[in-house]
Amino acid sequence: MRVLVTGASGFLGRAVAAAVRDAGHDVRTFQRRPSGVPGVTDVLGTMTDAAAVRAAVDGVEAVVHLAAKVSLAGDPADFVRVNVDGTRSLVAAARDAGVSRFVFVSSPSVAHTGSSIAGAGASPASPGGARGDYARTKAAAELLALDADAPGFAVVAVRPHLVWGPGDTQLVGRIVDRARRGRLPLLDSGAALIDSCYVDNAASAMVAALAHAADDGVHGNAYVVTNGEPRPVADLLDGICRASGVPTPRWHVPAGVARTAGSLVEAVWRVRPGVDEPPMTRFLAEQLSTSHWFDQRRTRRDLQWAPSVSIDEGLRRLAG
Repeated sequence: MRVLVTGASGFLGRAVAAAVRDAGHDVRTFQRRPSGVPGVTDVLGTMTDAAAVRAAVDGVEAVVHLAAKVSLAGDPADFVRVNVDGTRSLVAAARDAGVSRFVFVSSPSVAHTGSSIAGAGASPASPGGARGDYARTKAAAELLALDADAPGFAVVAVRPHLVWGPGDTQLVGRIVDRARRGRLPLLDSGAALIDSCYVDNAASAMVAALAHAADDGVHGNAYVVTNGEPRPVADLLDGICRASGVPTPRWHVPAGVARTAGSLVEAVWRVRPGVDEPPMTRFLAEQLSTSHWFDQRRTRRDLQWAPSVSIDEGLRRLAG
């Protein structure tokens, strides 16, 4: 198929564009700067430019939509314009262009309301309950994308959880930077079980979703994608730090204190934003102190997919 991949200049987006290309598809990408992925056709533009979105989707048969504003802070209106309005514009343009398959790349945070998640599937997205502007707007965008599912326009939402790997400047980059500066604490004992997803596995899951999007029982649904190897957050942070050659976290902060501090930092950041992202938010504190791991049986059965890279192998690759 001729496939449009949006957001292909990001860490996961580049991996997805390459995986879709390697699966034999003709790939066009759409984002603000060149993707750097060999063998694809880059189209530059932004999700807030409706005319550019329509031009990008013209002539394609399928879409994998990753482009989003991803941040712990920022103007709430920017999240709405990119994540919600941009998705609405892309869905409308795709339907008008005759696209038959639409894979919306979401996040488990769209259904995380602050409490632990232990062995759950893909719960419904909750714009009202999700934490932070990113999660709330991604939840709203997922709902509007899935609501567009119809005969001839198959929509699937895929929620990869905590994607990491070599070259990651988001999760791994932030962990390494904070660990190097001695600013990476463990909340409570660090025993909360969390799932994660090595980048190659996340990318292959998108290819599987693209292949099976039109299957009965698949389209119109959301799927969480992980390695299926939940580990205590302390163990995962320790592994990433050791693989990256930085000190492992050794000091502890009560989760309640971190959540309160995160709420205060968020309030200050809204009035006087810093040059970087805030050191702590309530959402981040909740993610580091509550269990969130997922039942993968439905994902693997419906998408006919399984991860090929274990966490231990991923850490070896991260170490280089």
